[in-house]
Amino acid sequence: MTFKPLLILLLISLLGCKSTQQIQSYIPENIPQTPDYNLRSSWAVLPSKYTEAFKMFTTKELDSLPVDVFYVYPTLNSEKKDLRWNVPITDIEQNKKVLEKAVLMQASALASTGRVYVPFYRQAHYRSYKMFNEGGKQALELAYSDVKKAFEVYLEKYNKGRPIILFSHSQGTNHTVQLLSDFFDGKILQKRLVAAYIPGMPIPPNQFKTIQPMTSPEEIGGFVSWNTFKKGHYPKNATNWYSGAVTTNPITWDDKKYTTLSQHKGFLFTNKKIYKKALDIEITDGLVWSSNPKFKKRFLMSFIKNYHAGDINLFWQDIRENSILRVKEYFKKN
Repeated sequence: MTFKPLLILLLISLLGCKSTQQIQSYIPENIPQTPDYNLRSSWAVLPSKYTEAFKMFTTKELDSLPVDVFYVYPTLNSEKKDLRWNVPITDIEQNKKVLEKAVLMQASALASTGRVYVPFYRQAHYRSYKMFNEGGKQALELAYSDVKKAFEVYLEKYNKGRPIILFSHSQGTNHTVQLLSDFFDGKILQKRLVAAYIPGMPIPPNQFKTIQPMTSPEEIGGFVSWNTFKKGHYPKNATNWYSGAVTTNPITWDDKKYTTLSQHKGFLFTNKKIYKKALDIEITDGLVWSSNPKFKKRFLMSFIKNYHAGDINLFWQDIRENSILRVKEYFKKN
């Protein structure tokens, strides 16, 4: 997989990289053991492996859901003291973050849309973007190799010809973009692609040969993407990586440049409560500018200008309802 320099700059900006400790160069002999995705333990989420917390976000019986959701989680290992390039899928602390942060705050948005599949993968440490030429490239490629293998096993063992929604964020979006290229773009499987929700990384409109950005709420077979910042603010310490990137309106799902509070369907906060009519947005070149969300602890966000971590949960209910709409549209046409 090829990771472009603008992605390196993006992550440096988004994560506020500090001076890096002396990191050992990437040594293939030190990589964690390769996962076996035929094993249930290699998956964070399977339809037969929902946690009780995740089940709370489902509103229908799983057997009644007509599509599958394949979700790839964002970078969760950013500890400066952690000198590993890739995290083994047996890492208990990492897996807890996957389940209690990424899965609950992001993947849950589609828990009532389709049957959810989430593979653990040997995720690359966030420094891989900053130290791309010193080992980061290999670490990211290793991470993608897991996602690719998991998707192959998913297709062979679980999918059974069902339509698919791809869902991801940040590093997960890097890998999902490559999945789209390897398995869907101009290929037979593209007919089963309902939609790809892939925010958190800049994606040019011409990223794919045949898969296009979707510009209406009912459109299917394409992708949506966005990067969120507080109104009036831009990323620091980076060139205009965002300029020209696909910037979907994650509230109206069309070409509208502004929304009102009344149009916002719901923001999922860490207390598991959904706050409706909590924010309004403005679409600018490559960025979604959001107002400070209205909720009880909104002061916590008063000093935050980079809303990257909230790319999905700020628009949780909006994504949920839109995905259901697109599924209905898919079955009208197929």
